[in-house]
Amino acid sequence: MYLNQLSTERLTIRPLQLEDVKDWTAFFIDNPNLKHLGIGKIDAKTAELYAKSWIEKQIWRYENNEYGHHALILKETGKLVGQCGLLTQGFGDEKEIEVGYHMLPEYMQKGYATEAALAVRNFAFENNITDSLISLIGIDNEPAQKVAKKLSMKKDSRMKANGMDVYIYQINREEWEELQK
Repeated sequence: MYLNQLSTERLTIRPLQLEDVKDWTAFFIDNPNLKHLGIGKIDAKTAELYAKSWIEKQIWRYENNEYGHHALILKETGKLVGQCGLLTQGFGDEKEIEVGYHMLPEYMQKGYATEAALAVRNFAFENNITDSLISLIGIDNEPAQKVAKKLSMKKDSRMKANGMDVYIYQINREEWEELQK
């Protein structure tokens, strides 16, 4: 996988595997942020199906060179706390690379999403994966917008994605290189 061996001060970043379904199921239970993904309240059995489908999609992305989210493992405990990674997004004939991040509810507001997304952003530019990164974020998803701003991304435009109004946050290589000085 493209992020093998990537880690941060508090996190190990590794490819997702089917064994993560059990832990990722918690993401879909009583998570107020599901609305930002267009998902309503779901029961525990349905949550497990969502988690399995989600992880299978990431594995498919790995196998088809579409990048994909990776597991964020807290070094201190070995627990799965969230996911972060690059995603290939299609806009008509054009493709963009997105940095995406999702945290399990109990690990939100602890800086893990920012920590992981900064590492993934830097990895993308340092390894010449792209000259521009985006994040598609629901217009009412203020926590995710704060993370994008901490990545030095700027609100670029607004559009509909998966039937939802989203902002596109963006940073290009030149802007990133200025941050490295």
